Amino acid sequence: MFQIGSISFPDRPVFLAPMEDVSDPPFRLICKRLGADMLYTEFISSGGLAYGAEGSEMKLDIYDEERPVAIQIFGGDVEQVREATRVVNTARPDIVDINFGCPVKKVVCKDGGAGILRNIPKMQEITAAVVEASDYPVTVKTRLGWDDASIRILDVARMLEETGVQALAVHARTRSQMYKGDARWAWLRRIREEAGLSIPLIGNGDATSPERIEAMFDETGVDAVMVGRGAIGNPWIFRDTKIFRETGEVPPRPTWEERIRVVAEHLALKCEWLGERKGVLEMRRMYGGYFKGFRGASRLRSLIMEREQVDDVLELLLNFGEDDANVAVPSGTAIRATAVMARLPRPTRARKDSPLPVP
Repeated sequence: MFQIGSISFPDRPVFLAPMEDVSDPPFRLICKRLGADMLYTEFISSGGLAYGAEGSEMKLDIYDEERPVAIQIFGGDVEQVREATRVVNTARPDIVDINFGCPVKKVVCKDGGAGILRNIPKMQEITAAVVEASDYPVTVKTRLGWDDASIRILDVARMLEETGVQALAVHARTRSQMYKGDARWAWLRRIREEAGLSIPLIGNGDATSPERIEAMFDETGVDAVMVGRGAIGNPWIFRDTKIFRETGEVPPRPTWEERIRVVAEHLALKCEWLGERKGVLEMRRMYGGYFKGFRGASRLRSLIMEREQVDDVLELLLNFGEDDANVAVPSGTAIRATAVMARLPRPTRARKDSPLPVP
């Protein structure tokens, strides 16, 4: 057991990582139902929040049903980050997280994300600004360093705790690695043993299966594991990890029918959050993960790309594979009921363009 602020977590909790275009409300709610112990929003531009950009404010949508939930922000301008934190307070998250780890060029070129790893004093200044402005516990997600020649994670970890951060998540790669090569879990063990931290340490990187998640706990001593790419198209990873921990066996992968049920729910929630047309289009990037390994998956994805209305996509999903003896076709009534019943709860903060009042 450990705590972040006043929030208590069970032993060996597994968190959903913040992922652009993935960790939105529809996917987070599904992951929560399937056992994720904490959720993070997509990363949100501090500049966008400071200037009231609609797309940035929309990402502040969080729901009581998904708690505990962290809102993650990024940016290299100290005053913008400070102002963004004040905006985040209005959404009433459980945690405010700072992204010091995104390796994407358009983010790092302005000292956002992992770009700040080239300027540790400024990293401390940004962290202090968020801690000062936040009404909630502040955490950080970062990487080992900019490159192999500049790994200073032990010093950085100590500095972040001294500045007021209440938990630290580390992706065990450098920025120069991007997502290539193996995550260097040995560094997570070194942080745990050598940095002298009293705050929780969250491990991230290559935790892509129940076996790998448990191995990260065993090999590194982290307090929690954050799952990113391993959850894309596979929200069952949180449930399966807990079953594996209890039984020593990984459950069989979800049946075709179970996958279709979750896809229908995900699609319906996407369309409610974004509107039908945008929801259908945005959902397209998720099908590859959901149907990976199933016979005919490539053909199914191609057919889905031709549909632009939610009913047409559902009709295709319900009837696809009918002549394939290896694919069980689920009950159309049950799947449609899943889609119809999928509704977003009331957000904790009303957007300017939303008719819903703040509860």
